[in-house]
Amino acid sequence: MSTPRLKERLVALIVLAALLFSPPLLLIADRSAAAPGWLVAYLFLAWGTVIALMAWLMEHRHEE
Repeated sequence: MSTPRLKERLVALIVLAALLFSPPLLLIADRSAAAPGWLVAYLFLAWGTVIALMAWLMEHRHEE
């Protein structure tokens, strides 16, 4: 991590991950009447999003 901007983006990603996996959002996903497996789908999509954003940040750090 050579740039302060990258550090700021990584901190923002950690905050986003903490918010995505916070109990209030998990309870909303768990109580959704749309489908019984909505919590599993939410967790899978949220985790995949965090991993994809981390990979994108690490790959584009050399372009700055």
